[in-house]
Amino acid sequence: MMEKWSNESDELRARFAAVEENYKQICDTIARAAQNSGRSPEEVTLLAATKTVPVEVINHAIHLGVRHIGENRVQELLEKYDGLDKENATLHFIGHLQTNKVRQLVGAVPRVKMIQSVDSAKLAAEISRLNQKYGANTDVLIEVNIGREENKSGIPPEALDELTDEIRRMKGLHVKGLMAIPPVCENKAELEKYFTQMHRLFIDIGQKTMDNVTMDYLSMGMSGDYELAVQCGSNMVRIGSALFGARIYR
Repeated sequence: MMEKWSNESDELRARFAAVEENYKQICDTIARAAQNSGRSPEEVTLLAATKTVPVEVINHAIHLGVRHIGENRVQELLEKYDGLDKENATLHFIGHLQTNKVRQLVGAVPRVKMIQSVDSAKLAAEISRLNQKYGANTDVLIEVNIGREENKSGIPPEALDELTDEIRRMKGLHVKGLMAIPPVCENKAELEKYFTQMHRLFIDIGQKTMDNVTMDYLSMGMSGDYELAVQCGSNMVRIGSALFGARIYR
């Protein structure tokens, strides 16, 4: 037992050290990309995508300065919830969300501050219903399927105005911005096109000055493309493997 504990401790220490180095590199990259786009690094929020990452490693990232963490799966979020350092980090849900799972995230026991993957009026209405019942509020981002991919969630760009107008009238939630996952692209120019399109939608919605809508966050860019995303206007990047290493499925 002692040998097993020692091995696990060594593995954990090595992972902590890797996260520390990765975090420094990510912060440097974000700072450079922000400056290249004429912004301060402080204007860009790093969200740690923690799918499959152990609680101890997540809390170490929070100790280093990560202030936003995001989970993709409701069950995994629930399993980790009690052990997370929630006093020093805000919890987001960033994966596809079914309406029958909403009650596990909001309402009587609000477990997340923000749901980034709202892609229908039906889903928003369920968030609103539960929050009104319990006197709670949830920040939401509207997910846009910028590449119009059939296998991805999100609304097509042309449906954004209508859905935003519908959701903003619902009580118990606040529209705080947009989220997108662009298609896998063969070259940088193609990817940049999608990021630029998303930034244009973000600006257009923000200029409409609608009640209960504040375009505070454009959440786009992940481990493989966050530098370009920031250069194209993203102010929230969702980074998993570049911070924590390759996912380990058990």
